Amino acid sequence: MREAAESECRSWRSIADLLGRSKDAPVALLGAPLSERSLTPGRCDLAPKAIRDVLRRFSVYDLETEHGIDDLAVFDAGDVDLKAVSPADAFAPVRDAAAKLAGQHGLTVILGGNNAVTRPGVHALGPLERTGLITLDAHFDLRDTDCGLLNGNPVKALIEDGLPGRNIVQIGLAPFANTARMHETAKAHGICVRTMGDCREIGVLGLVDAALETLWERCEVIYVDFDIDVVDRAQCPGAPGARPGGMAAHDFFAAARRLAAHPRVKAVDLTEFDPGIDVADITALTAGRWLCEVLAGYAARG
Repeated sequence: MREAAESECRSWRSIADLLGRSKDAPVALLGAPLSERSLTPGRCDLAPKAIRDVLRRFSVYDLETEHGIDDLAVFDAGDVDLKAVSPADAFAPVRDAAAKLAGQHGLTVILGGNNAVTRPGVHALGPLERTGLITLDAHFDLRDTDCGLLNGNPVKALIEDGLPGRNIVQIGLAPFANTARMHETAKAHGICVRTMGDCREIGVLGLVDAALETLWERCEVIYVDFDIDVVDRAQCPGAPGARPGGMAAHDFFAAARRLAAHPRVKAVDLTEFDPGIDVADITALTAGRWLCEVLAGYAARG
């Protein structure tokens, strides 16, 4: 029988235990609880706390690979104060906080908030000309910006800021969730467009590997936006933009691990999770498992 001091009843380690205040940690976690100016009004600002809360329900051991990540430290930088802040006014605070972390840590993980946090997150990595963007998203996020910044136009805003379209790969775009004009905009700017049909035909990991290979040739750093509404609605009820026929959760997890393992991926975000409409913590647990996969991927860099 195990000694009492070694009992797993007393020594259980969770992903939450990896989070701390050591600035020497290789990974940094930043909350960006932005909810203003959203096309799908809700409480995405509650997501960072909801995700942190479920991390105690995940162990640090991966049964399938027989490897643990218990030695991986994560600096929890807390949340940027974005209460009642518009995407335009949130730009500088999120960019500056993320840039500081990206300069000090190997990987910065941003917990949104709505998808408008992606624009300042990309800017945090440095000159746009040398930065790549991969999105796992059901939507192009290429709405016009003449009505202001929204969660539906961060990619359009980034292009207007100077991010070359050829530096962008979008994976998981859904039918009947976008417009012909957005598609034409994507093609006109040279964005690599990969639909949910491509995900089923080629495989999500095949598309991820192709995206990394493409951006490796032209970008020094890569940012990945994981909009959780790319996941099938049945597996993600807390994502207001999710629809039936989306990506399977296990493919979402596999993509997260593969992308986080790549040495040029310097920052990732998770966006569009609204705990206010979640059911039985399904989406919160999906987001928590996503973070587990990101950390496991980073740990695999060696």
